[in-house]
Amino acid sequence: MKRVKPKKQHEITRMAEICAFSCRTTPVDFIVDFGAGVGHLARILGYGYGIQVCCFEMQPELNQQAVAIDGKLESIAAKLTEASGYKRPVHLTQRLESNTQPAQFIAGIRDALQLADDDFRFGIVGLHPCGNLGATLMRMFLGCTQAKFLNFVGCCYQKMTTPTTHPRVEVHGYPLSSFLQCKRATDTHLSYEAREISCHAMEVYRDRLQAGQHDYLKIHSFRAAAERIIVQQYPHLRHCALRNVKHAPGMSFQDYFQKAVQGTRFETLDPLVLGIEQCTADVQHWQRLVIFYTLRLMLAPLVESIILYDRALFLSENDCLVELQAIFDPRLSPRNHISRAVKMSDVSNK
Repeated sequence: MKRVKPKKQHEITRMAEICAFSCRTTPVDFIVDFGAGVGHLARILGYGYGIQVCCFEMQPELNQQAVAIDGKLESIAAKLTEASGYKRPVHLTQRLESNTQPAQFIAGIRDALQLADDDFRFGIVGLHPCGNLGATLMRMFLGCTQAKFLNFVGCCYQKMTTPTTHPRVEVHGYPLSSFLQCKRATDTHLSYEAREISCHAMEVYRDRLQAGQHDYLKIHSFRAAAERIIVQQYPHLRHCALRNVKHAPGMSFQDYFQKAVQGTRFETLDPLVLGIEQCTADVQHWQRLVIFYTLRLMLAPLVESIILYDRALFLSENDCLVELQAIFDPRLSPRNHISRAVKMSDVSNK
């Protein structure tokens, strides 16, 4: 847990408990962790639960960091305990695309773990796979007979491709289920704004509204004013990410903007654009932004439910037993619903 933020500690601890439970109820030889990052979840599973984990991560520098952290952990543990039986994670640098074939995926696992053949069983897990990766995990789970269970918590729904945003692409992140695909596109369409707000939880915002902590809510007017500037100066970069800026008493818009664009492509923006009248008006009418954002948050759970149930239906239509469950505290981790699945054929064989 060294240098792991409280939010991440909460997520990986709870996720590891559920994955360990899945291994007990649906025995596997190892777990494949997609988007493993620097391996925090894999270390809890490997060193804490004795479960072998194969980590898929597309950024080689993160895998290098993960291997270094593994080594430090083992070095410290050797001085403090004589415990054995732990499993060092295996870190594989590989990108999983929507068109990656199950055979390629299985071959990568076999080579990484130095297995003699394809006669093995594994579970697939993903802690906040971004955008289309959630849908890709489901397709890979269904396409690999060796995959016995699936546990993942989705993230960044706004980055999913849809028939409207990517009409020439064969597979999309939404909708997945035949139930929704048979409907008219106008009946199932979710806009970028709808998918983006579904990533947010209302609990913290509600607490601050109830406590009258309106100063904390003014920062949304700063973000809106910043977005207007970006759209005016760089219309093709609409929706690009800015740095998260924590509220501070007395913070001005200029202070906020400088912190928000630090290290981004917008850092070179002329400071003169911050003095425009529209910017001042945006910040002065922060109450309107609070009202608007509150209304959006009221609809956020509905939109997320549509996405989650579409995924559940997709898995159910492909002969899986599916469970949706809120496993994280939404005040710490807004994307807190896990999708769990096992194949009916494996349940029948028990």
